[in-house]
Amino acid sequence: MLQTFTVTGMTCGHCEKAVTQAVLGVDPQAQITIDRAANQVTVESAQARKEIADAIAEEGYAVAA
Repeated sequence: MLQTFTVTGMTCGHCEKAVTQAVLGVDPQAQITIDRAANQVTVESAQARKEIADAIAEEGYAVAA
């Protein structure tokens, strides 16, 4: 299932890596695309949207639905 999240606070490549690792911690098979300029993270995953959003938020980033 393809899910798109608005994630604010990503300012550099390290931020992108932290978000990627957070998502992969929930679903190691997830396919992740990050558009930092648009504050968007697109995830192809069978995991629940809330689990992915919570994992990103635990890294310190604001996640909007």
